[in-house]
Amino acid sequence: MRQMFASILVAISGSEASLGAFQYALSMKKQFGSKVTACYIVDTATIRQLALSRIFVPDESQEYEDSLELSGKRYLNFCVELASKKRMTIETVLGKGSVPGEIVKTASDLGVDCIILGGQPDEHQYKDVVLEANREILKHARCPVVFVKPGMGEDLYRSL
Repeated sequence: MRQMFASILVAISGSEASLGAFQYALSMKKQFGSKVTACYIVDTATIRQLALSRIFVPDESQEYEDSLELSGKRYLNFCVELASKKRMTIETVLGKGSVPGEIVKTASDLGVDCIILGGQPDEHQYKDVVLEANREILKHARCPVVFVKPGMGEDLYRSL
C-alpha cells in the first residue's frame, strides 16, 4: 500500500496565501515524509489573450512574460530557502501556459498524491483570477486538493 501524501505539489503564485500553503506543505513533509514540489506557472495563456485583444503589442508581451518568469524563479528560490531554513529539501517546477491547466498537468506528470492551494488572496482584482484558477484546478485534478486558509501555514512553519 502506498503512503498517503508521499508526493505533494504546491501551486505558487507569489501571493501570501500561496506561500502560506507552501509552509503548510513543509509541515506535511515533516509529518508524513512527503516529497514536496513547488510549482510556478508563467501565465502565457492570459498574455496571449491580451496580445490578441491588442492590449499588448508583441514586444510588450515578451517583456511581460520575461518579467513573470523572473518573478517565478525568485518565488521558487524563496521556497527553496524557506525549506532549507528547516533543514529540508524540495523540488521546483517552472512552467508556462494556462495556470490551472499546467498545475493539473504537472500534478499528473509527477504522479503526486495531493495538490495544495493557498486561499483568499488580498487584492480584490487578483482575487477573482485566483478563485477561478483554483476552481478549475479543483474541477480537473485527478488527486485530492487541499485548500489552506490564510495563517495556517505560517503557524505550522514556525513550530517546525
